[in-house]
Amino acid sequence: MNNEDRDRLGFLIHDAARLIRRRFEAKASGSGLSAAQWRLLVRVAKEPGVPQARLAELLEIEPISVSRLVDRMEDGGWIERRSDAADRRVRLIFPTDKSREAYGKVKSMVGEVYEAALSGLSPEARQATIDGLKAIINNLSDGETPQDCADGGEKAA
Repeated sequence: MNNEDRDRLGFLIHDAARLIRRRFEAKASGSGLSAAQWRLLVRVAKEPGVPQARLAELLEIEPISVSRLVDRMEDGGWIERRSDAADRRVRLIFPTDKSREAYGKVKSMVGEVYEAALSGLSPEARQATIDGLKAIINNLSDGETPQDCADGGEKAA
């Protein structure tokens, strides 16, 4: 890798993520959910019973913002809050049938966006791209689990 490419790496990754997110948001705009709500929905669908405080960490937003987001989504019937049996102060977040159904649809939309993003790349180049991004995440994760660092791409959601 030459110096110019190395210097641009962060910008390229950021721009690719921004464009993927924008394309997904355009496809999902009719759902009535914001991008932040989609991200929360995906996390809860993948990890039912996730503590509300953990969602703030995973989504990289302030706990008060997650609380407001969860309030709106609970009011809309997307998620359900339950108290943790071991610690009643902890609020666990679970998907509802409505959100599980939406999650199935979002996976399809994400697949379409990824296919558009990777069009023109050979199967080998696609795999090399995925492998390279996984290596970058692993190199920089500082002990976080891969699921914490990357959502299998559904962060775009």
